[in-house]
Amino acid sequence: MTDYYRPIPVTGPAIGPEAVPLAGGWCHFTHVERLSRTGAREILPAADLPAAWRAPLTAARGDFATVPMGRPSLMGILNLTPDSFSDGGRHEDIQAALEQAHRLVAEGADILDLGAESTRPGAKEVPQQQEIARLMPALEALRGSGVISLDTRKADVARAGLAAGAQVINDVSGLRFDTNMIEVLRESRAPVILMHSLGTPETMQDLAPDAYQDVVLDIYDGLAAMRDQALSVGLTYDQILLDIGAGFGKTFAQTRALLRDISLFHGLGCGLLLGVSRKGFVGHVTGIKQADQRDAASAAIGLWAISQGVQMLRVHDIAVHQAMISAYMAASGLTLGEG
Repeated sequence: MTDYYRPIPVTGPAIGPEAVPLAGGWCHFTHVERLSRTGAREILPAADLPAAWRAPLTAARGDFATVPMGRPSLMGILNLTPDSFSDGGRHEDIQAALEQAHRLVAEGADILDLGAESTRPGAKEVPQQQEIARLMPALEALRGSGVISLDTRKADVARAGLAAGAQVINDVSGLRFDTNMIEVLRESRAPVILMHSLGTPETMQDLAPDAYQDVVLDIYDGLAAMRDQALSVGLTYDQILLDIGAGFGKTFAQTRALLRDISLFHGLGCGLLLGVSRKGFVGHVTGIKQADQRDAASAAIGLWAISQGVQMLRVHDIAVHQAMISAYMAASGLTLGEG
C-alpha cells in the first residue's frame, strides 16, 4: 500500500453535508490526513477519499459479542495471576475474583476479560495446564454472568475456556504465538481480539527500538494481516476487534505515535480496542510510579481514544472510566445510545 488515510474526528452534532460519519459511531470527519511511506503528510477534504477507504471508514460496526459498537464500551480486567504488573495476587482466591468480577459488572463493564498468565514486559510463560487450572474455577462460577473474554495466546487454553463458558478470545500475540489458535477460530467462530506485539513478553521490549521502519504504518499492515487471517477461517469483520498493543514491543515514543494516529486504524473496517490502563506509558508521561494510582491518568488517555472513535477500552477501574465516558458524551451533546 502506498497511501493511507487518517480521518480527523470531531465529536458532537455533524453540521453540513461535508461531515462524514466515522465507523457509524459518535464521531464524524470533514477532512483526512494522507500518510505515505515516501512523502510528507497532507490534509485533504473527506470528499477526496478514495472509494476503497471511504467504505471501511464510514460503515457502521455491528455488535461485537452482543456489545454495541455505536457507543463507547468498556472491558473490565480480571487478572487471576500472582504476578500481573498492577494487581498481581489480589484475585487468585476464587472468592476475591468473584467479588471483583461482580464489582466490575455492576460499575458498567460490557465484557469481563479473564487472564491467568501475565504478559507484562519480562514475564515468563506459564504452562498451559497451570493456566487452565487458574481459569476454570472463575470461569465456571461466572458462566452466564455476561460476556466473558479469555485473555490467552494458547489454543488449548482457548478451547478449554470456550467450553467452560467464555465467549471471546483475546490473543495478545495476534495469532503468532500458537499456530493452532487459528484452528480454534475456525472450529468455534468465536469473536476475537487481535493485538499487535513483538516476540514474547520476555523479549518484546528489547526488540522494539529496531523493529519498525514506520511504526504507525507497519502496525497498520500487521493488523491488516491478522484481520485477514481471521476472515479466512470464516469470521466476519464484526467478530474482530483490533488492538494496537500499546507498550507491547513499542518504546514510549512509538506508543505515543500510535496514539496520535489511532483514528487511522478505522480503515481496517473492524472495531478498535485500546488497552493502556495503568501501563508504563501512563507512568512515564505522568511521573506516577505506583501502577494502581494511574486510573485517572489512564482515563485521560482513554478520553483521547474515544474522541478518535475507538469503540472499546480495556481498563482496571470501570467506575472512573464510566464516569469519564458519561461526562464526555453529555458535554458533546450525545447520550450513550447515540452515534
